[in-house]
Amino acid sequence: MNNKLFTVALGIALTATAMSASAQKAYKEGVATLSMSVMGQTVDAKNYFNADSSAIAFSAGPANIKVLTDNKGTYMVYLVDVAVASIKKAAVATPAEVEEQYSKLPVYTFAPTTETKVINGFNCKKVVATDTKDNKKYDVWVTNDISLPMNAASKVYAKAGGVPIQYTSTRDGQTSEITVKSVTEQKLPKGTFAVPADFDKITMEELNSMRGGGGN
Repeated sequence: MNNKLFTVALGIALTATAMSASAQKAYKEGVATLSMSVMGQTVDAKNYFNADSSAIAFSAGPANIKVLTDNKGTYMVYLVDVAVASIKKAAVATPAEVEEQYSKLPVYTFAPTTETKVINGFNCKKVVATDTKDNKKYDVWVTNDISLPMNAASKVYAKAGGVPIQYTSTRDGQTSEITVKSVTEQKLPKGTFAVPADFDKITMEELNSMRGGGGN
């Protein structure tokens, strides 16, 4: 599978939902549809969320990937389903590996601007995010139309002034452009955040070997 795409997608999974303090519509449980531009490819993803958990699902070539996390930042599982190869694997991260993943998230400072625009029906304002690790700047379009449950990665955008609707995700030198296309409130099916019984549990190291190496 595409190792770089997989790596970038993890960064997206960890920052796909962020909370706004005040909003017109507060979503407690549902699905956000995302469009991700990764290395010239457009990838659609579904971000399932509730008060306790988050999951992002997308396809990378023949592989269907789902990353499960809890909103406390203590749990992380990669589900890899490759039907043509009869592969169903669940890579469960150790507590140390979970901590390492979150440590790789960027640390931003935010500067508000007066620019506004409507993106997919969301009223947005632009803020300029500066990554304190490398001083690079990124435009982030946020909205106060909605709020989403707090998750372990929300601290990345906690001071952005709203929920990110269009932004850049960075991880291990790879970047991708993310746009939230829609958010729908709905009761999620039982098992949305669970490891299916027919998946073989493996380690992150074994998953990396499947991906051809390249680290977490």
